[in-house]
Amino acid sequence: MSQHSKPVITVLTAPGEQEPPGLDSLRARAEVRFASDEATLRNTLPGTDVMMVTDFRTEALEAAWSCADKLKWIHATSAGVDALMFPALTEGEVVVTNARGIFDRTIAEYVLCTILMFAKDFPGSVRLQMKHQWKHRDTERAEGKQVLVVGAGSIGRQIGRLVAAVGMKPHGVARTARRNDPDFVAVHSNDDLYDQLGHADYVVIAAPLTPQTEGLFDERAFKAMKNTARLINIGRGPIVKTGDLMAALESGEIAGAGLDVFEEEPLPEDHPLWDMENVIMTAHMAGDFIGWKRALTDQFLENFDRWHSGEELFNLVDKKLGYAGSK
Repeated sequence: MSQHSKPVITVLTAPGEQEPPGLDSLRARAEVRFASDEATLRNTLPGTDVMMVTDFRTEALEAAWSCADKLKWIHATSAGVDALMFPALTEGEVVVTNARGIFDRTIAEYVLCTILMFAKDFPGSVRLQMKHQWKHRDTERAEGKQVLVVGAGSIGRQIGRLVAAVGMKPHGVARTARRNDPDFVAVHSNDDLYDQLGHADYVVIAAPLTPQTEGLFDERAFKAMKNTARLINIGRGPIVKTGDLMAALESGEIAGAGLDVFEEEPLPEDHPLWDMENVIMTAHMAGDFIGWKRALTDQFLENFDRWHSGEELFNLVDKKLGYAGSK
């Protein structure tokens, strides 16, 4: 880029998706292009310096990668970057950043809400309300219960803080064990996962999707859990083998599941999970709050200021690990 030329930014959105809000201020400082599929991306990538990717399920980028002749930085407007981790990108010099931090607190609120819904049997109360039935029941206490957060990164930390605030005992699982962690009773290594599953009342998946985590929660994992335990997945759908989960729920091997992500999305209308009374489901929305799209743009603009000034970017993704490391 010469001293007097504007950098070129390509924004990759899903087909039919509107332009991200808040980009107007960028147009005075950069040439902004838009693409929504492989064909348009092949036209916009030549000369592009920076990419902002809002369609994190896309395969278009890998397909059009040969057209990227000047690309230096890709920003993903999501915490997970698994869809971007194709070999040519991971092995090349283009840096990747993500939206780490934007969704942490709202996802943690979702997890706490789901735990309390299970403990106080709100799904049962809603079903009784719809039938106009008055039925008194005793429900569980959340206080004192153990929560195992699989993936003790920035999202996991917020989950640990919130569940601790209501008197629960958060434990974490990460690549390496950590002592004296401020947000967890203890952080255990991945090697201790199956042992720790046997102690938890709630197991929360907050890990990124990587080759190591894909299919991690299978028959073996569910057999290791208490039969009174509930699984909550706000990570990525493919971390859980759906068939094994359904078998564990039907047999009583585990007591319930709160699911925001699935192996197949959208979940088909005739899928058996819809009708299971010990399942709470939402449509991949655990972190989405009113105004989240503008917040994502503002985060990108802040990082663009750093890039334009030659400063180090924040939220740099370790492309070999597949996620942004902790500072």
